[in-house]
Amino acid sequence: MQTTWIVAADEHRARIFEVEGAQQANFHEIEDFVSPEGRMREQDLISDAKGRYFGKGERMMGHTAEPNVTQTQHWQELFAKQIGEYLDKARMEHRYDKLRLIAFSKFLGMLRKNLSKESQQLVEQEVSKEITGLDEKEIESYIKTQLH
Repeated sequence: MQTTWIVAADEHRARIFEVEGAQQANFHEIEDFVSPEGRMREQDLISDAKGRYFGKGERMMGHTAEPNVTQTQHWQELFAKQIGEYLDKARMEHRYDKLRLIAFSKFLGMLRKNLSKESQQLVEQEVSKEITGLDEKEIESYIKTQLH
């Protein structure tokens, strides 16, 4: 019997559900990851001042060095990497045969980027939608009625 994992994720929570067979029987949640940093405001994540540098210019004034990535984006990337590593490890343990990813578009791209090529080949469907806040029964109903 074929096992499918359904990943419903956003920048601060990822829920993994398992279904068996073509009729999607025995639907149940197997994992719930939470990243509180993904929800925090940027100013709450920054612990110290921006870097400064001094260069040639008007009166040798100091300038701040802006980061290439915000702290929020950094934590979201780390969270996507954590989920990707979990899915890759589970694939190597033969815990699932197919993957379905449901996430809002930006985080869906982060997830895709953090999956190995082998795990990416098992993805049979990607849906850009936010459903992590629904309860398990509502998610099951959405999956059975909206996904093929």
